[in-house]
Amino acid sequence: MRILWFCIPAYGHTNPTIEVVRELVRRGHEVRYYSFEEFRARIEDTGAAFIPCDSFLPPVDAKAERRLRKVSTTEMSIQSFKTVANLDPVISQDVASWCPNVVVSDSACFWGKLTAIKHDLPLVCSTTTFAFNERSSKYMEHSAAELADMLLGLPRMNREIRKLRPLGYHVKSALDIVRNKPDDYTIVYTSRTLQPCAETFDETYYRFVGPSVRDVAPRQKSGRPLVYVSLGTVINDRPGFYRTCMTTVQDMPIDLLISCGKAFDPAQLGELPPNVRVEPYVDQMDVLSRASLFVTHCGMNSASEGMYMGVPLLLFPLTAEQRAVARRVAEVGAGVPLDESAAHDPAQLHQAILSALQDEALQSGAARMRDDLRSCAGPSGAADLVEQVAR
Repeated sequence: MRILWFCIPAYGHTNPTIEVVRELVRRGHEVRYYSFEEFRARIEDTGAAFIPCDSFLPPVDAKAERRLRKVSTTEMSIQSFKTVANLDPVISQDVASWCPNVVVSDSACFWGKLTAIKHDLPLVCSTTTFAFNERSSKYMEHSAAELADMLLGLPRMNREIRKLRPLGYHVKSALDIVRNKPDDYTIVYTSRTLQPCAETFDETYYRFVGPSVRDVAPRQKSGRPLVYVSLGTVINDRPGFYRTCMTTVQDMPIDLLISCGKAFDPAQLGELPPNVRVEPYVDQMDVLSRASLFVTHCGMNSASEGMYMGVPLLLFPLTAEQRAVARRVAEVGAGVPLDESAAHDPAQLHQAILSALQDEALQSGAARMRDDLRSCAGPSGAADLVEQVAR
């Protein structure tokens, strides 16, 4: 079987696919993975063929760069549609010569989804957030700025769509490619328990396979509690929040580890208390195997990995998608919200951390979700769906 796989340049969208691709290669299938140089090593480690897309990304001016840093849906979509046009000759030639059986595309990767549409190939969507429909999308509490960005941006997005039609991409509007259809075969990297409104998703098309992670066993907690803080890889330039965390714990009998991302210089934080470590990158699964509490931005992958390891979560979402994850994690009892004001108030943050570490109901909820997520089909179940659709 020959599988074309597509993903956007984002760790949170790439990481869950790695073990699925590894499983497909193990079963004897050929996978050609269109991605970006930053992810080459981990993709090639699966045995898949890596196809670099970096040179096909459109140039970005300062104004667009600012919008992308603010996670503008409009700007991300426009850049994606331009990438479709740039990649079209390469992908079309690849499809014609290699004759793939199926396309697997990240749900936000327009060049992958549009490849399947143009060449009439079976499509499997890889969804690293919740699955969204009319019911579950109500979990997305967009801010006024986010709503304005989407509504005002639709005409710009549709202009880019029209430019694609002469290349054979016959899509009526941007919404037709942004949204998944109810009968799109879809891998969702969470459980039916955690998925909002799970009963509204047909099991024929939606496979809730749980987090696609390497299996790491939780370690026995002993000695001082370890509190782990991470705001992910996109919106992590929050020196004020990191300083509040440092001030909060400096006199507490706990250890604090902050993963601040590669774009933030830890030197900005000055001298660290002896019980504080700040790193640009950590092996998150290893850290979570030792952690007693995870202060997270509620990216889907981070929240899932925390729950998979049975670690209680302090929920500090920064975007609409993250707020949806935080809301659902709180509903299943595996996390508690951290008020925005606590991010600037060491006394409030001290109390929030202390309460979470001592909350038996929260510990039980985290353990319950650990068992739920570990009972899912995982990468093997995702590979089963890809094989089924390809046949």
